[in-house]
Formats: sequence, C-alpha cells, structure tokens
Amino acid sequence: MQRPFAESAEQNKGPILEVLREWFGAPGNVLEIGSGTGQHAVHFAAALPHLEWQPSDVAAHLGGIEAWRAAAGLANLRPARALDVATGPWPDEVFDYAYTANTAHIMHWREVLAMLAGVAQVLRGGGVFAMYGPFSVDGRQTAASNAAFDAALRRSDPGMGVRDLADLRNAAQRCELELVGQVAMPVNNLTLIWRRQR
Repeated sequence: MQRPFAESAEQNKGPILEVLREWFGAPGNVLEIGSGTGQHAVHFAAALPHLEWQPSDVAAHLGGIEAWRAAAGLANLRPARALDVATGPWPDEVFDYAYTANTAHIMHWREVLAMLAGVAQVLRGGGVFAMYGPFSVDGRQTAASNAAFDAALRRSDPGMGVRDLADLRNAAQRCELELVGQVAMPVNNLTLIWRRQR
C-alpha cells in the first residue's frame, strides 16, 4: 500500500517534537490517538527511542499507518491498533503518555469528551497527555485564519469546530486531567499539556 501523506503533518512534526522532548522525557510508553497518516508516529518514534510508541486510529486509517511503520522498521513503533474514541475498545494497558494532533476540532463534542475520559482511563497517575491543534481562548479565536477555519468546519458539519480552552479545561477536570502547560506553536496553534492527577 502506498504511504499516505499530509503536508500539515510534515510541517508541524518538528515543532511538536521539541515539545515532546520536554514533556515526554523519561522512558515510557505512548498512546497516540488519531494517528492519521502515520507520519507523526514514525517521526517521533525515530527521534525518541526511549519511548515505545503505540499508534491508533479508526480502522479505515490503519493500512496507511502500517505502510509507514513497515517502511521505517523501528523496534519501538508498535503495530497500529483500531480505536474509535467513542466506542473503543480502549487498551487495557496503562500508559505513561498520550498524544493527539489535530483531532479535537474534527470530532463532535461528545467524542472529545470520550477522548478525555479514555485518556484518563489509560494514563497512569502523573502521566502526561499532549494535545496539539487550533484552539480558541476565552471564546475568542487566536487568529483570523482560525476563525475562518472554525466557520468552514461548522458549515461542513455543525458538530465540528475549533474547541475553546475553557471548555476543554472544565471537561478535563471532571476526568482528573489538569492543564499544566500551554505551548504556543507555529501557524496559530497550541500544544496543551495535561497531567493525570492520580
């Protein structure tokens, strides 16, 4: 199978890697939610050999992720597993870290809530969850381009849209995920860092 390619993943993998180097510093295992093309999984597993990387996505995307994994031949990159955040199945394994990029705005809100609950379920106490993407802050978009993107998403599907930091923080707190970091990224994006409280 030909490896799928997303230009956005190619462009943002470097800046995201620098954030992960800081927050995913100790050896451990990582659950990536919504691995998409598989480009991030391969790049991060190669650059962070102290981590065992578990990619996941809905079944339709697994073939592309596996094509990237097979080409990379990395010992610390596991076979992709099927995971729908709303219906599961979530892994029985406990993870030190979780990561997702550009997923919250294309999920419906109920799916975002399910993702937060699922991450809280699989993260060990003190574990870290990194969430990258566009976010609004206190009800305001951080850039005109994000406002236009949000409007386009909602025209396509009213259930989608750029998520507000306050809404995410409130929902995460109910799952015992505490916001401990907020990193400004290129192209008006953020990486939000959550820690499992216990």
